Amino acid sequence: MTARRPSRARRATAASAVAAGVTAAALLLTACGAGDQDSARHADHGSASTASPSASASGSASAEQGGHNAADVAFAQGMIPHHRQAVDMAGMAEDRASSKEVKDLAAAIKKAQAPEIRTLSGWLTTWGEPVPTDEPAAGHAGHGAGTAGMMTGQEMEELRTSSGKAFDTAFLKLMIKHHEGAVAMAKTERAEGSHRPAKAMAGDIVASQSAEIATMNGLLATD
Repeated sequence: MTARRPSRARRATAASAVAAGVTAAALLLTACGAGDQDSARHADHGSASTASPSASASGSASAEQGGHNAADVAFAQGMIPHHRQAVDMAGMAEDRASSKEVKDLAAAIKKAQAPEIRTLSGWLTTWGEPVPTDEPAAGHAGHGAGTAGMMTGQEMEELRTSSGKAFDTAFLKLMIKHHEGAVAMAKTERAEGSHRPAKAMAGDIVASQSAEIATMNGLLATD
């Protein structure tokens, strides 16, 4: 028995149904793809708009402050005990110096260096580095007496027990040596440091203490 072949009409109807199904599927895939692309664009846009401000702020802060390196840490840790000793020496002048010029100079030194100690300590804390302890003014571990122009314990004691003109002369000579050490430390920071505020402070120290050295040499010359 021979099977009947579908009529031409039926074959045409079936072909039309298949074509319609393929077209519908293609339209559905196109719509889904467009939707995914739109979602991706929205997600990218939202991510960019969210991340941009913080990234920009971080970049600005980094550019403004700069990073810090080992030279910056050494500068801060060395200058803190150095400044503490200078402030201690300047404090002695209040009731031991006889010259108004020496008293005024000592007051200026104390006024300038005490706030710098707080700033230097703040940097070290921010960097997660140890802040030198408030040890006797004769020195600090790693930056002890004789280092960078710092006074020995004996020199500090001799200054503390003197008064009048003898104090003035000793103070000026010792402080010149002390300042020369600070200027050398500051020049190293200027050359090797990377933290912009620290380099700026170092520049101020070089300028101000070099001027004070000239003033003290002038006062000694008039004795």
